[in-house]
Amino acid sequence: MTSFSRTDAQRKLNIVRWPLRLTWLGMCAEALVQSLWPLMSVCLFALAALMLGLQDHVAIEAVWAMTVAFGLGMLGTFGYALMRFRLPTRAQAIARLDASLAGRPLQALLDTQTIGATDAASMAVWRAHQARMADRAADASAVPADLRVSSRDPYALRYLAVLVFGIALLFGSIWRVGSVGDMAPGGAALATGPVWEGWAESPRYTGRPTIYLNDIPEGPLNVPVGSLITVRLYGEIGALTLSETVSGRTDVPPASDPAQDFSVIHDGTISIGGAGGRSWQVMVIADTPPQIAVLDDPTASAFGEMTLPFEAQDDYGVEAGEARFVLDLAAVPRRHGLMIDPETRPDLIVPLPTPIAGNRQAFEENLIEDFSEHPWANLPVLVRLSALDAAEQEAQTAPRAMVLPGRRFFDPVAAAVIEQRRDLLWARANGGRIGEILRAISYLPQEIFRKETDALRLRKLIQQLETFAKYGLSDEMQEDLAQEMWELALILEEGDLADAAERLRRAQDRLNEAMENGASDEEIAELMRELRRATEDYMQQMARQAERQRQENDDNFGAQNENSMILSQDDLQRMMDRIQELMEQGRMAEAQQALQELQELMENMQMAQGQQGQGSQSPGQQAMEGLSETLRDQQGLSDQAFRDLQDQFNPNGQPGEGQNGQDPGQGQSGQNGDTPQPGGEGSIADRQQALRDELGRQQGNLPGAGTPEGDAARDALDRAGRAMDGAEDALRNDDLAGAIDEQSQAMEALREGMRALGEMMAEQQQNQQPGQGAQPSEGRATNRDPLGREQGDSGQDGDTGPLALNDDAYGRARELLDEIRRRSGETVRPEQERNYLKRLLDRF
Repeated sequence: MTSFSRTDAQRKLNIVRWPLRLTWLGMCAEALVQSLWPLMSVCLFALAALMLGLQDHVAIEAVWAMTVAFGLGMLGTFGYALMRFRLPTRAQAIARLDASLAGRPLQALLDTQTIGATDAASMAVWRAHQARMADRAADASAVPADLRVSSRDPYALRYLAVLVFGIALLFGSIWRVGSVGDMAPGGAALATGPVWEGWAESPRYTGRPTIYLNDIPEGPLNVPVGSLITVRLYGEIGALTLSETVSGRTDVPPASDPAQDFSVIHDGTISIGGAGGRSWQVMVIADTPPQIAVLDDPTASAFGEMTLPFEAQDDYGVEAGEARFVLDLAAVPRRHGLMIDPETRPDLIVPLPTPIAGNRQAFEENLIEDFSEHPWANLPVLVRLSALDAAEQEAQTAPRAMVLPGRRFFDPVAAAVIEQRRDLLWARANGGRIGEILRAISYLPQEIFRKETDALRLRKLIQQLETFAKYGLSDEMQEDLAQEMWELALILEEGDLADAAERLRRAQDRLNEAMENGASDEEIAELMRELRRATEDYMQQMARQAERQRQENDDNFGAQNENSMILSQDDLQRMMDRIQELMEQGRMAEAQQALQELQELMENMQMAQGQQGQGSQSPGQQAMEGLSETLRDQQGLSDQAFRDLQDQFNPNGQPGEGQNGQDPGQGQSGQNGDTPQPGGEGSIADRQQALRDELGRQQGNLPGAGTPEGDAARDALDRAGRAMDGAEDALRNDDLAGAIDEQSQAMEALREGMRALGEMMAEQQQNQQPGQGAQPSEGRATNRDPLGREQGDSGQDGDTGPLALNDDAYGRARELLDEIRRRSGETVRPEQERNYLKRLLDRF
């Protein structure tokens, strides 16, 4: 191929003239950047230094040295640019654009046919080729320029230059570049005159912006107190002067000092004398101190938690606050253990709550604290609230007399222990007297203590008090004894709440004592809620007991029901509503009488329930009760195995210590006459074997042989027996985890067997009384448990009642237990509610 004339080439390249021009321009920019980037970087560094005023803060020699360095750098980089820069040619642009296209169509368009030019067929092929290349060239687009210089600038100095120049644009001044001329000989003649700059920076907590004084005309100037004034004078020394009367400074620098900083303390003037100077009459915006006030008298819950409402405000926002409680010794009744002088204790200081987010300029909050364990609980104190703002200005309320709220104890023994604890914390000299009083209180422990362990604990406490009173009582011993007395008082006050009947009696007694002792409305309301919860638990316990009772025949059962007390939940609810209404009306005598009637009704209901369980039992009922006891015993062994497993991973704990202080060797065995109890003495494996033998005896006496339900019950008990054997083997091999799994399978099989046995008993009773399900009789109407609920044919809840046991009853029970566990772990719930939920979990 041969080239042809320039005119023909220009004509063929017209289709790509704009992509070609743009590609050429990109190559020019590429050449400029790659050759001029060192020069541009040096220029940006120099401009940034001048704009930031570096020349005003260093010696003149350093300025000249930097000038020479920058000059040499600019010369060197300019020479580098001259050597590197080459203007791209048109042929180079065509080659780059052609390289970006498939098949290099531009080069093909510039070629001519040298062979076969006279052959018509060959010419036709050549023209088709040219047309195809022209179509391909028509789709050409400009090639982007490659402006990367990272290979020539591995340390990214160009980016550093751009960053420094950007900082100079934001925080510097272009006018400072001209100040360099003042440093040269004769430069003063070239300067336009002295200049100045000033700023007024308000305290950060005010949220006000910084004021640029050059933009503020002469006249009044309002700034917050404590604002920082910064003034800089440029030019010949003495050409500009500064005078002010707002700072109150004693050590005043010369008026011509080029850099001055001071704070605004009071009203006054700020004047800048000289060419272009100004003067302002400064008016200080005062920062008022915060304000705080108590809104109402403090209130206390039944468990001693204090709530003290207050309000606080400040023009810029309250930073912090505190409440300081001081013992009001003059108001303390100086009798008994309070007769002697108290030991010195620091003031009780607690921080005040403030809004975490939002406006702190004005807010209302409640100080909620529990001071029940503090030595000053239920004693007169003086409380003073204080608030602090960002300027460290403080405001205080006047001392307010009050009784420091604390928990009140209604059990007489618990109240006595708490009173002696207060005397012990009042002064250690009361130790001997406290021991004598507690010994007198516990003279007849069987009459005042519900549990022997409580009496033993108090006896040990008395011995410690007497010993320490003889040999001295240190601060640590005093705190330990006070903590022991507090825990003992809580046990005496709350009692053992695992049993619902005991909890109900305790709730009734506490409410009765609160009404007699004139407790506050809040305390009585809290105790009334506790009574409602205890009553509900007690009724549930009675219902479960009624479900386990089986009567020999319907006549005997009906006669007993006619003589028993039928008390529904609605009746109990109405009685408790009546008691609460009487208390709210202040008719305490009538409320106490109604409470006494409620206690008598509950006692009569308990007696009637006990009488109903004294009838003779059928073989199926006896088998059901025996399996229930076996299930409880198996649960006890599983719990003991779990505690032993915990002891293996916690060797420093107290191994084998059961819940509620029980001996781990004592299980939850039932009462099966002369049957050997698996909860007796011996290893846990031996007790598991004894329980397996007991299950075998029960299997031999199981009724319903030959019926589908009876066979299903026997099959389930066989599985339970095999699981018990596996648990025994695992226990003897010290495989506690495997034993727990086998015991869990045994308990599940026992439940299935009991379910099948119950279905068999219901089927048998329906066959004996074929017409009872279709026609209700008077006997069926009285077939109720002591809570007034209808029962089914087998003595269980009716199939249509609100508490009916259906196929989903056990699943529902598991769901309820899971929900109780979830709620007991939520720390946002009140502590009293979480303690109640934990007690429910301990029972079930």
